[in-house]
Amino acid sequence: MMQLNLRDILALGFMTFALFIGAGNIIFPPIVAQQAGEHVWLASLGFLITAVGLPVLTIIALARVGGSIEALSSPLGKIASLILTITCYLAVGPLFATPRTATVSYAIGIEPHFGHGVLPTLIYSAIYFTIVAIVSLYPHKILDTIGYILAPLKLVALSILCISTLFISLHFFAAPTGHYIDRPISEGLVNGYLTMDTLGALVFGIVIVQAVQSRGVTSSKLIFKYTFIASIIAGIGLTALYLCLFRLGVQSYPLTPNATNGAVILNAYVQHAFGSSGTIFLTALIILACVVTAIGLTCSCASYFHQLTKISYKTLVIILVVFAFMISNLGLDKLIAFSVPVLSAIYPPAIVVIILSFFTGLFSNSQRIFVPVTAVAFIFGIIEGIKASRFQSLVPEILQKLPLSEQNLAWLIPCVFVFVIALVLNKVKAS
Repeated sequence: MMQLNLRDILALGFMTFALFIGAGNIIFPPIVAQQAGEHVWLASLGFLITAVGLPVLTIIALARVGGSIEALSSPLGKIASLILTITCYLAVGPLFATPRTATVSYAIGIEPHFGHGVLPTLIYSAIYFTIVAIVSLYPHKILDTIGYILAPLKLVALSILCISTLFISLHFFAAPTGHYIDRPISEGLVNGYLTMDTLGALVFGIVIVQAVQSRGVTSSKLIFKYTFIASIIAGIGLTALYLCLFRLGVQSYPLTPNATNGAVILNAYVQHAFGSSGTIFLTALIILACVVTAIGLTCSCASYFHQLTKISYKTLVIILVVFAFMISNLGLDKLIAFSVPVLSAIYPPAIVVIILSFFTGLFSNSQRIFVPVTAVAFIFGIIEGIKASRFQSLVPEILQKLPLSEQNLAWLIPCVFVFVIALVLNKVKAS
């Protein structure tokens, strides 16, 4: 029976960690830290629960069913499961997330040097997606390309950034702003939730499982074991990274007291910490972070749609990359305007399916539990999506004032309520 050696296990863990770290993960914590001010560590506690805990749980849940979202959501029924799976792959793949890795890396790493323009964006995205395509065409080598080459490079760059934060003293903590004043933990929890890494984890699961299988491992127990270990390694890495980035955000307050986003903070910090070479370092880090994420998303989507349609994997890689290339040239603002409402709508039902999957053994009939609870989550997800769009005024005022609505968690209490009812009815019918 084939097993992974320690070197392969570590490479798998580094690969899993690297897949999660896109530009958004690097620039988001610093702005949260500045807004949280003296309550930063309370905010970070909430943030870590949802930005690290949920994605790790998702990878573990997928490992239990072989890496497939469709298998995870099978208690919903074939059609509903298929719709959820396709929607997740398209939204977190070629429609939004993959093209956004190119637009974000250009906006942060390249635009300050070459300016904003159609031609520079076109040239950059063409080179960017060519690299993504070349690596993605050979999924059986992904543990070698990402796990042994790109992930270590990314890890070294992130380590340099993180270690530097330990040598710069914390001058003072600013006063917290907004909801960080009176509820820093819950506000941090919401901001970690809004990173939407859980949706990314749903897509990456199949890549991680295939990476294990590429080494000849066929035992489902060993596949789960190695994927579980990899997710824990990734979780530890994400926790360490986010804590350093929170520290970075606090340290940068004197440099950018009125910063409106994390990119401004990060730029100011690397200039302060590394001098003129800081911009080169930041550019390399951001591009590397985004490329690895884009490769993971492309491999995942191509693998899934190959299984679904029987179109060749390599043909699908080319189709997905070309599509993402075209979408990326619409511009970052348009991408965000389209993507946020859709992702907000998908998130609640996806989280419900993930959490319920850990308890399927307790239900005599999983479908009786999954269907009503996920349906409620989906309805509230649609409401969240509309609220995040320019059609926000269409949502009745009463729905905008539901408990936890301000935290984008209005779906939570109704889902728990329906879950309890469904559980009781299931037990009654089973007896």
